[in-house]
Amino acid sequence: MNQYLAVTSNGLENLLAQELEELGISEPKPVQAGVKFKATQEQIYRVCLWSRFASRFVQILSEFTCQDDMDLYLAASAINWVNHFHSSRRFVVDFNGTNREIRNSQYGAMKVKDAVVDCFTKKDLPRPSISKDLAEVRVHVRLHRDKALIGLDLVGSGLHQRGYRTEAGRAPLRETLAAAIISRSGWKPGDNLLDPMCGSGTLLIEAAMKAANMAPGVNRSKWAFEFLEDFDAELWATIKSEAKVQSRRGVKNTDSRFFGVDNDPRVIKTAKDNARRAGVEDLITFELGDASQISKPEGFENGVIVCNPPYGERLGTEPGLIALYTEFGHRLKTQFGGCSASIFSSSDDLLACLRMRADKQFKLNNGALQCHQKNYSISDRVMTKGDEQKSVQVAPDFSNRLKKNLTKIGKWARKEKLDCYRIYDADLPEYNVAIDIYKDSVVIQEYAAPKSIPEETAKRRLTDIIRATIQVTGIDTNNTVLKVRQKQKGTSQYNKLANKSSKMTVSEYGVELIVNLHDYLDTGLFLDHKLTRKMLGQMAQGKDFLNLFAYTGTATVHAACGGARTTTTVDMSNTYLDWAKENMTLNGQVGRQHQFVQADCLQWLENAKGSYDLIFIDPPTFSNSKRMEQTFDIQRDHASLMDHLKRLLTENGTIVFSNNKRNFKMDFEALEQIGLTAENISHKTLPLDFARNKQIHNCWLVKHK
Repeated sequence: MNQYLAVTSNGLENLLAQELEELGISEPKPVQAGVKFKATQEQIYRVCLWSRFASRFVQILSEFTCQDDMDLYLAASAINWVNHFHSSRRFVVDFNGTNREIRNSQYGAMKVKDAVVDCFTKKDLPRPSISKDLAEVRVHVRLHRDKALIGLDLVGSGLHQRGYRTEAGRAPLRETLAAAIISRSGWKPGDNLLDPMCGSGTLLIEAAMKAANMAPGVNRSKWAFEFLEDFDAELWATIKSEAKVQSRRGVKNTDSRFFGVDNDPRVIKTAKDNARRAGVEDLITFELGDASQISKPEGFENGVIVCNPPYGERLGTEPGLIALYTEFGHRLKTQFGGCSASIFSSSDDLLACLRMRADKQFKLNNGALQCHQKNYSISDRVMTKGDEQKSVQVAPDFSNRLKKNLTKIGKWARKEKLDCYRIYDADLPEYNVAIDIYKDSVVIQEYAAPKSIPEETAKRRLTDIIRATIQVTGIDTNNTVLKVRQKQKGTSQYNKLANKSSKMTVSEYGVELIVNLHDYLDTGLFLDHKLTRKMLGQMAQGKDFLNLFAYTGTATVHAACGGARTTTTVDMSNTYLDWAKENMTLNGQVGRQHQFVQADCLQWLENAKGSYDLIFIDPPTFSNSKRMEQTFDIQRDHASLMDHLKRLLTENGTIVFSNNKRNFKMDFEALEQIGLTAENISHKTLPLDFARNKQIHNCWLVKHK
């Protein structure tokens, strides 16, 4: 008998050891990411063919203490490689791990390769060739600290490659992991199985193969042990033939039935092709459908639902996922009484949206992602309409406030012909978000939670907010956008979130404006200034208009559409100036009378010439951008700012001055010395959707004294 190592994923060692015992192996010993055992040649052929959880099997040739490259070379040289494979075979060394002296796996592989080649040449035999891509023999080396193992890979390409899957969905599970999920789901041969988000069908195919007593490796065409000197072709042919006969019989005799549903027709086709190649197409019914609308198939009493729903790498990247898990959980409770479910996901927060209590849970990895598998028993008690309504209702206080706001503000917005408006702004302290409507989309902006609120509590509330918002507004989950807004420390007033472009056009008092809901923290349109922009349009007829700190130029568009003779738009960002030009072009406002200046507004003001009848300035509260020579503070510096503006203002001109500093105090004494007067019109520029937040901005009319 020889010593072997069965390699598997972390967390599956005990599952693999149990499987090996069932396959006739005595006393398998679980180790880190593997199981060690002794076996005869017949036994190792059988476990290679039949194991569902191992990724490869290695015949151990040497285990030794390895301090440095000399230890490694000597240990590899002590193995008589001539006894294991012929010099005509192409080989490669797969080296895993490092230690203090051997810090590079390629270097470690080279030392073992040298030892193998030297073994042949010292016996005056031809030198075997090395081939990474066409290797017939694979030498397997593991190094961890001062412990090393050298062996022969008996498999070749990983055992998860069963041969039935040539292509997969967007996030495929490895077949070995899928088999483990099925094993831990509570499903057993004879039970019916449903995967409502089946993707390329891997979970269903692995279960069907197990139900049909089909060897996982029965369709593999190539095995590394076939190229070794001790390969017993007759024994292997017998074992493989037996497995094929069992497979054909098992498919005909299994009582289990399998159902797969997915909302992507291309993926459904792939799943059907995979099932056909695996030989289980007659056992699985694939259909196009939506998991949030799933119903119990006929004859599925006491069946098992197993699935691997999509999950974002972090909560909030896909608000639609929160809605999906919520609706899916509701569907399980209302449609699958008496059944059981096993859900595999990397996000515990998303699993919490199912609103179900798990009977069992397991931790295992999907690649680098740490994942949870949770098993649920679904009560067979018939749900009343009251129960159903109660189970669906999310954050009732928040939902009721949102409904009330949406009714009142939505009616006003339709009357004003506004596509964009705010329907919620931290009305309830525990639900600390702002929610804006943009046509048929909704943007949820989460304010940073106070340090006194535990992170888990904040996450749970955020999921409730997203779920409730989708329910109340009825907006498609794919049109739900989540952003996290925090105080900016440092360089910029605006942060870019993505490199893609996802723009849409909205209407505001007859003016068309471009917004981008996804790529930036802000959308390109400050909704609290809609009345200010409307007022500027009404004031601009026949006037020369200047817009400073212009952002995306929305105020310029209103002024131009209101009949301004000329417009000058100044901003430090070329990105936003280009956006402003697009906004102007969209409204037919093109020509030499419309000027765009890329400059630091404060520096530009110091040397600016010309005169303007109407000036709009909405500077940041504070800025220390690297592109500005000095810091700027609106409370400290507004009088100096007005002094520069006065020089550009015509005799009967008006400055519309706005900022969003809370408790801003106008320095009337300084203004009087400059020769200006100011009137606070903040209450006139506060639209209905911002009526609760009276300090969202303040606005002043400034004129010559």
